[in-house]
Amino acid sequence: MHQALVGSSNTGHFIQKQTKMVPQFLFSFSFILSFLLYCPPTLAQSPAAAPGPPGPANVTKILEKGGQFSVFTRLLKATREDVTLNGQLNNTNNAITIFAPSDSAFSSLKPGTLNSLNDQEKAELVQFHIIPQYLSSSQFQTVSNPLTTQAGSGGRLELNVTTAGNSVNITTGLTNTSVSGTIYTDNQLAVYQVDKVLLPVDIFTPKPPPPAPAPEKTKKGSKSAESPDTPVDNSGAVTLNVLDNVVFFGVGIVAVIFSL
Repeated sequence: MHQALVGSSNTGHFIQKQTKMVPQFLFSFSFILSFLLYCPPTLAQSPAAAPGPPGPANVTKILEKGGQFSVFTRLLKATREDVTLNGQLNNTNNAITIFAPSDSAFSSLKPGTLNSLNDQEKAELVQFHIIPQYLSSSQFQTVSNPLTTQAGSGGRLELNVTTAGNSVNITTGLTNTSVSGTIYTDNQLAVYQVDKVLLPVDIFTPKPPPPAPAPEKTKKGSKSAESPDTPVDNSGAVTLNVLDNVVFFGVGIVAVIFSL
């Protein structure tokens, strides 16, 4: 009997406890529902923006990532050619091929070679390694020589490319080297490694002397046109002339007349 009472007491306590929890549960549920219904839209997560197209390639960053082109990178920056290249690559109509000499290529030059160049010559040296067109590895087989570089064209700025199998050979008249690897390519920019600095004849050989000026043409009737065989008598010597039995002696403008 006591156990039944105890059981009834526990059951009533449990029911009473559950009855108290129902309003709390309803309140919590109502609060959450109100929060979800009236939550400001700014708290909602916006969808991620779609990534835009990649920007143009940065030449110096590409070379720095290569890890062995520090000298060529410094020359690009010192001559401001890096700014020119990056500006050209911002225009999708422009295409560029770069032959980048490695640091070991520069170390093989005679000591003081770069220091002997003035700013204009350093810029020309850098430009000589840049072709204003995109050349894939397969296009080297059909390219027309000589190649025009950023430095210009002409006999003293010639750059010729020949192929033998998969080997690409480059000659300048002073340098003979090969492409030893591809650093970067994206159909607008191609960067290839070369193991020698491409030396243009225009910088590293004496320039021919300028032509001598043409002789001035003499005017007709001038004194200088007179025959050198005709002597000019300015000695003031005595002259003698005979006219109608009259002899004239003259020294300068003085004349003595004698009658025969």
